[in-house]
Amino acid sequence: MRHRKIGGLMTREVVGVGGDAPFKEIVRILSQHRVTAVPVVDGENRVIGVVSEGDLLRKATDRAAAPGDGPAVPGLEAWERAKAEGTRAEELMSAPPVCARPDWTAVEAARLMEVQGVKRLVVVDEADRLVGIVSRRDLLGIFLREDEDISREITEDILTGTLGLDPAGLSVEVRDGRVELSGEVPYRGMIPAVERMCAMVDGVVSVSRTRLRYEKDDTPSGGGRS
Repeated sequence: MRHRKIGGLMTREVVGVGGDAPFKEIVRILSQHRVTAVPVVDGENRVIGVVSEGDLLRKATDRAAAPGDGPAVPGLEAWERAKAEGTRAEELMSAPPVCARPDWTAVEAARLMEVQGVKRLVVVDEADRLVGIVSRRDLLGIFLREDEDISREITEDILTGTLGLDPAGLSVEVRDGRVELSGEVPYRGMIPAVERMCAMVDGVVSVSRTRLRYEKDDTPSGGGRS
């Protein structure tokens, strides 16, 4: 299967800031470029951290409420207070950065985002130099694949290339990313495997096997044709 790589999904034109970038400059960059975070890089363009809107908003959170503003915001933890008192990128940033490589698949990137609880990954090369950023929205782009492209990949790569099945005996219909398989496979035990492999194809939303038959029941409780 030809899983889409992060290098083809990421945003390549990324603005980075140096560690000495002041607070207001970072705010201006986020506003001008309409982004919610910016990588922090050293003199060799290696990523050392990320400053997000959340990092910057800690300063506002830490300010004492003025009379009439309502209840005071609960106090910050020590590490949050240190960020709230920061004035430069290297003091405000979250570090170490959560990074990905251009040759990672969308699945690998999505899993890392989920584990780390982040909305974006900085993409770096072998020397940890900044090459792009991939966001949740970028990863969702795989679901914009054309149905015909998905159908062709399932037929050529999975059914024919991997499983060695005769495509003439099978039908693959894809509508809005929903895959329906029909026809006959040699063994009943192949059906779950076919379904799982099709579900792993980039852009597939769901897989139905309601019309998929089998020639021989090879399961422990089997007994002949379907």
